[in-house]
Amino acid sequence: MMPSLIASFTEMLDGPVPWLLALAVTGLVFQYVTIAAAAYQCRADRAVSQCVSQPVVTIVRPVCGLEPYSRETLGSSFQLDWSGYEIIFCAADVNDPVLDIVRELMALHPGAAASIRTGRENYANPKLANMALGWRAAKGAWIVFVDSNVELPLDYLHRMFQAQTSQTGLVSAPPAGQAPQGFWGHVECAMLNEWQGRIQYAVNSVGAGFAQGKNLMFHRSMLEDGGFEQLASEAAEDAAATKLVRSKGLRVALAGPPFAQLLGARNFRQVWSRHLRWARLRRKTFPLLYAPEIFSGPCVALLAALAAAWFAEFSLPLVALVFLMLWYAPEIVLAKLARWPLTPAAPVIYGVRDAMIMAIYFASWSGKEIVWNGHVVAGPAEHAPVKAGKENKPALQQTG
Repeated sequence: MMPSLIASFTEMLDGPVPWLLALAVTGLVFQYVTIAAAAYQCRADRAVSQCVSQPVVTIVRPVCGLEPYSRETLGSSFQLDWSGYEIIFCAADVNDPVLDIVRELMALHPGAAASIRTGRENYANPKLANMALGWRAAKGAWIVFVDSNVELPLDYLHRMFQAQTSQTGLVSAPPAGQAPQGFWGHVECAMLNEWQGRIQYAVNSVGAGFAQGKNLMFHRSMLEDGGFEQLASEAAEDAAATKLVRSKGLRVALAGPPFAQLLGARNFRQVWSRHLRWARLRRKTFPLLYAPEIFSGPCVALLAALAAAWFAEFSLPLVALVFLMLWYAPEIVLAKLARWPLTPAAPVIYGVRDAMIMAIYFASWSGKEIVWNGHVVAGPAEHAPVKAGKENKPALQQTG
């Protein structure tokens, strides 16, 4: 009996099983290492250093349309623990309904240095065209571009400056999905938090950080003399910002813990289209780095484990169950440490997310058109940014 078992085991090792097991184990090791690295930076109780010197900062918030938590996220701009900063809200359309909320908030905080500017400069990227209004009017030595759906904590600027060093050309931070409603809202959170945010912080921990457009903080000198215009060199301004900073021999650093993006309700189409757009932008701007992204989820490693089990005549359902338990357990721990949304249905949510990751990866390699808010930012209609001139003359609408 024993000799036959030893012979069977030896025969198994001579086949593809060792290679398949190595692939599966490598996937698990990657999962645990990246989660450990992210946990250090994302844990909710991470200490934040208070800045003694507080330079003048301009916070630019491009706005476009009403969002589920517009009042909360935009209102957080007025409550920062910082001695001197100004806020510039930028909208392409003077009649955008979100500006009514902005004006109400400005009336509630009459002492705040806040203003509204409308119009857009002539860039293919509509968000960048909006951001340009704030950049032209900014008075601060430091400029922070923050998306409208990010909620700013009281220590927002302290966190951003804590990541700033002499070797840093840009401080950024990925969004942490919060306040989800419904199943697809939780799937969106799992995409943003335990997957994308986790990998971005893990990469940052080895000094290879890259920007995420939700939060971008530059020293004014980085954007002067054509620096801002270089943000239009790529379809995504955060990818262009990463390349701009690295071209100067500097690095992108991430602030942490990440800042909340309040999601509200989501449906499948919204989650799919948003992350497909982001995937196509990553493929377009960093193709060599994007190619191995298929290995960032469990699917490839799980298939390798199942193939090894099939050759070894082990129970496939049992192997799948054990593998997924090992894969998802640290994600649940990370979510608890970071105080991210977590429900009893987390394993199901993670499974749906990972199936979408695979589907989005393959879909991203087809189709060239990338659309954001109804505007084509890359693809057949893509065009180079106009270096001078404006489509609409920016206007100062109101100052508080």
